[in-house]
Amino acid sequence: MRVLNFGSLNIDYVYQVDHFVQPGETMSSLSLQVNCGGKGLNQSVALARAGVEVWHAGCIGLEGEFLRDKLISAGVNTTFVRQVEGSTGHAIIQVDRSGQNSILLYDGANSLITEPFVDEVLEHFGPGDVVLLQNETSCVGYIMDRAAERGMRIALNAAPANEKLNGLPLEKLSWLLVNEVEGAFLAGTEDPEEIARVLTARYPQTMLVLTLGTQGSLAAMGEMRVRMPARTVKAVDTTAAGDTFTGYFLRGVLDERSLEESLGLAAAASALAVTREGAADAVPAYDEAEAFYRS
Repeated sequence: MRVLNFGSLNIDYVYQVDHFVQPGETMSSLSLQVNCGGKGLNQSVALARAGVEVWHAGCIGLEGEFLRDKLISAGVNTTFVRQVEGSTGHAIIQVDRSGQNSILLYDGANSLITEPFVDEVLEHFGPGDVVLLQNETSCVGYIMDRAAERGMRIALNAAPANEKLNGLPLEKLSWLLVNEVEGAFLAGTEDPEEIARVLTARYPQTMLVLTLGTQGSLAAMGEMRVRMPARTVKAVDTTAAGDTFTGYFLRGVLDERSLEESLGLAAAASALAVTREGAADAVPAYDEAEAFYRS
């Protein structure tokens, strides 16, 4: 079974800071790192390290070839990563002393995915395959429509939460993955149980997966609710936590594990990721995540 990740590819400029910069404030950072990133790239790496056959489709600029190299080194098929004119997408990330992050995104080449490119890629996939999407590229709704027509299952990590989510055919999803901010944006409420109630009523054929940081995670569909506590670790950098969770959760459900097992494996993998600096580089290998889950 293959996963096609039609996802974002970013260069991450990571600044270690004492605190997040405030309006009108000029502040020196403690350090700067330049990393591979983008939720799409991070999730492809997470899927590959989880042992899933994953193909990445997306666009990079002239300065982004090292992002393709990162995917290849992780075991991702990059046949459908295209170089285009213009700048590669990038993110400016502040990481404070507690490990929390604040992220400013520039779409760049991620906004240059076109409908003909989507059609060309999807010709190679069909029933039994999964397409994974984030809200960081162009043509998300078009990809969902065409993938559904081809009988593919669709997973959307609805991040970041913004107006582009409005109007997407979310009823076609097999899995909707959100954190508490994204869930609140879609449901109009901040209470996790209410988020689950609203979104499962709105999309009854879709499995909702709601991550809640230190409060763990919640999977919901219809009247079914499965909760999983977070693992207790010392956080260094939370940048890749959600992306690691997404990749490992999909590994679990594609293996037809129970929801409890899938959420538990994802929680273990994401806990390991936050103990390390960086985004894609922080994603653990499958054997490591599985051992931590069983511990």
